[in-house]
Amino acid sequence: MYRIGVDLGGTNIAAGLVDDNYAIVYKKSVPTDAATRTSEEITAAIADLCRDICKDTGVDIRALDAIGIASPGIVNAEKGTVEYANNLSFRRFPLCDLLRQMTGVTRVYTENDANAAAMGEAVVGAAKGTRNSVMITLGTGVGGGIVLNGKVYTGFNGAAGELGHMVIEKDGVPCTCGRRGCFEQYGSASGLIRMTKEKMAECAAKGRDTRLGEFLGKSGEVNGRTAFEAMRAGDAAAKEVVDRYLSYLAAGIGNLINIFQPEVFSIGGGISNEGDNLLLPLVPLVRKESHGDGFVEPPKIVIAKLRNDAGIIGAAYLGSVS
Repeated sequence: MYRIGVDLGGTNIAAGLVDDNYAIVYKKSVPTDAATRTSEEITAAIADLCRDICKDTGVDIRALDAIGIASPGIVNAEKGTVEYANNLSFRRFPLCDLLRQMTGVTRVYTENDANAAAMGEAVVGAAKGTRNSVMITLGTGVGGGIVLNGKVYTGFNGAAGELGHMVIEKDGVPCTCGRRGCFEQYGSASGLIRMTKEKMAECAAKGRDTRLGEFLGKSGEVNGRTAFEAMRAGDAAAKEVVDRYLSYLAAGIGNLINIFQPEVFSIGGGISNEGDNLLLPLVPLVRKESHGDGFVEPPKIVIAKLRNDAGIIGAAYLGSVS
C-alpha cells in the first residue's frame, strides 16, 4: 500500500511515493511557478506530479491509499482548505476537494508544512517513538511544529505553531509579521547573517582585524556558515557573533521547552548542518533557560534527521489517518 506525500513550496513542489514503513521509494519535483500560476494551476501541477510518479513507478494512482500535502500558510486540516498562504495565491482555497477531483483519489489531506515536517520527525525521524515533540527549522525564518499526544497541535483555528513569531527582544528588529523582536529575526539563518554583517561593519569602522570576509559563499555573500567557519579559524569577532546568536537561539528554545516540555526537541534547517558545532555549546545555554533544570528530566535536544524529506513523509503520514 502506497501513499504520496507532497511538500508544496514557493519555489518547488516535491513529492514522494511512500511505503508502509514511511520510507520514500521514489521522489520527484517540479517548479511551483508561484508568481505566475493561479491556485487552480498549482493544484493541477500537484496532480500532474502525482500522476507522473505513479507512471514512473508502475503504481495505479487509483490504488493509492492517500495523498497528503504539506502546504505553507494557515491550513484548516479538518476542512482540507488553505485559509491563507502569503507566498502563494491560496485564499480560503479548497485544495483537497480540488485535488480529489483532479486525481480520483478519495483520501486527500493537507496540513501546514512545518507541522507536517514535525510529524515526519515524530514518526520516523529524530523523535521516533515519542508522543510529545517540538521541531524548529532554522532557515530564512524560524518555522516549527508541535506534536502533542501523537497529534499535530494547530489550535482551534489552525493557526497555532508559529514558533518563530514570539517576541524575545522587546522593540527589537522589525519582523515581516508586523511585530518587533520576533524569535525569527534572531534565531534564523537570516538573523545570523544580519549579525555577521553588522560585526563586519563594526570591525571596519573600528579598524579591528577580522577574518569574517574570508569565509563568504560562492556568490561572495555572507551566509549562515560564515561566522561558524571564521570562528573555527580562530577569529575572535566571529566567536562574538556566534555567541550572540546562540544566546538568542537558547532563549527562544528555552521558552518553547518551558511551555511544552517535549520528550524531544529537534532542530532542522540550514543552520542545523553545523551538527555538534551547534549543539555542544547550545544545549548548556538552553538548560540555563529551562525552568526546573536539575530537578526534572530535561527534553532531549537533537538535530533533525529527515532534512528535506520531513515534509513529504509527514504529509504521507497525515494522509494515512483520518
